[in-house]
Amino acid sequence: MADRDEFTPDVRKMLDRRAFIRNAAAGTAIVALGGGLYYLAGDDLTRKARAQTRADGRKRLPPGQRVLKSLRAMGGEPGDPRPKNFTLEVHGEVGNPFKVNYAELLELPQTEIEADVHCVTGWSVLGNTYKGVRVADIARIAEVKDSARHVIFEAAHGYTANVPLAEATADNVLVAHRMNDRVFPKKHGAPVRGLVPDLYFWKSPKWLTGIKFVSKDKPGYWEVRGYHNHGDPWTEERYG
Repeated sequence: MADRDEFTPDVRKMLDRRAFIRNAAAGTAIVALGGGLYYLAGDDLTRKARAQTRADGRKRLPPGQRVLKSLRAMGGEPGDPRPKNFTLEVHGEVGNPFKVNYAELLELPQTEIEADVHCVTGWSVLGNTYKGVRVADIARIAEVKDSARHVIFEAAHGYTANVPLAEATADNVLVAHRMNDRVFPKKHGAPVRGLVPDLYFWKSPKWLTGIKFVSKDKPGYWEVRGYHNHGDPWTEERYG
């Protein structure tokens, strides 16, 4: 293999990320965040989670993951965090395309769930509560056509993440505006983010701007950069 320094900065970053994920899967108790390396606190939480089983029979903690006490900011170019400037566009293979502002989003049927989330870089945060509107309810309002097979979550600056329709309309998938009874801080996607708990966390876009129902799958921002098109943490679908 060529010397690492011969590659472009983007390629070096991907190589570093791949190396970290291999180490995380092997149980290395460090995580790379914000340009630095951090030792993971919470080994007791990790051991307890590994001993727990979900209602669907899967282990609560997917393989290669360790538990952190709070979400880590994983970067990305922020969108506008001000609720007054928020608009969510629902479009694509639907009979009733529509847009809602922040106040109108709060008038839609609200759901609060407790969920675990799992980052592809090897950390998980368990048991936070999230409040928002189920994508399933948005699909019902939009009158999704039989031709729809996938959902494209659209976010600030052209970021997208693709999810199969059946998984995007599961009961625990939200257009979320609150976590632990507080609004999201800017670094975690204020004012609204997607929440798809049963896939790796890059499938839960921050600074959400749209939901597009499509008949043909279209890989998103990370998927075209080498990440797995599906992203199931329990089968470690980290890279394609």
